[in-house]
Amino acid sequence: MSATGRQRGVLLVNLGTPSAPTPRAVRRYLAEFLSDPRVIEIPALFWQPILRGVILNTRPRKSAHAYAQVWTEAGSPLAAITAAQAKALQDRLGNAALVRWAMRYGEPAIGPQLAEMLAKGCDSILIAPLYPQYSGATTASAMDAVGTALAGLRTQPAIRTLPPYYADPLYIAALKADILRQLAMLSFAPEVLLLSFHGMPERTHRLGDPYYRHCLETARLLGEALAGGAFRVETSFQSRFGRAKWLEPATDRILAAEARQGTRRLAIVAPGFSADCLETREELAIRGCAQFLAAGGSDFAALDCLNDGEAGMAMLEALARRELAGWIHDT
Repeated sequence: MSATGRQRGVLLVNLGTPSAPTPRAVRRYLAEFLSDPRVIEIPALFWQPILRGVILNTRPRKSAHAYAQVWTEAGSPLAAITAAQAKALQDRLGNAALVRWAMRYGEPAIGPQLAEMLAKGCDSILIAPLYPQYSGATTASAMDAVGTALAGLRTQPAIRTLPPYYADPLYIAALKADILRQLAMLSFAPEVLLLSFHGMPERTHRLGDPYYRHCLETARLLGEALAGGAFRVETSFQSRFGRAKWLEPATDRILAAEARQGTRRLAIVAPGFSADCLETREELAIRGCAQFLAAGGSDFAALDCLNDGEAGMAMLEALARRELAGWIHDT
């Protein structure tokens, strides 16, 4: 509680996850996710028949199998890690702010979490989308959900939004420290460190979305921070979906090409993900490894995201305290 007796809050927001690794739960999650016009920029009149008639009848079973391979006793990696990040941030901030977490799609939803924070006396809330690089499909969509939740409230809290931190020295330093820590623990010395960012349709870049530029700037700054290492740093984009042209180069193609061109030892990391999830633990760590080895590689490692580790949490605390400045009189 602050010196004025008014409670401040921080709401961490991540993308979302099914409630279980089952086709039914995945179908429910995908129906919400893929119905967001920020994610699928196709008129609903044309898109919804494809979604309901084809995708939701074929993709859930395949995706459920993928989720089952990485599911933990605490649930999906993304949910478990985001919850751990919220707890760690609460411990670090103490009485300076009340910390909660929410998912844009699935549970816990943004609206109920905001309602709980208001009920606990939060009159000022920092919304912290855990996306270092801004995109309309992620950060803007999260803020859409915040706006929808607030639209139904008579009493409104003061709201701030954590800005994209793709080039923030705190973020680059945290990535550098954590990557070097993990590389030092490997049983081999990688020749290549591949920075894999989540892909987006190329059309979003042409329409003015800054995501691609943000990713490239993160990669440039991180590459400079890691300069002098005994490995080459490359950048790629993963998770292509559908027939549209996506940002390139594609991660799966780079993995195969590196191995065919003679790279035998490779490590991959996903700096755009704040927490490990299906895309890192299944797509990269399992399928990516298989792709690299099948093409002739010998040693492969998928590094963890920042998660709730020391480097990542120190960064998140510093970012939160900076954005809360002026609201908190005694930190």
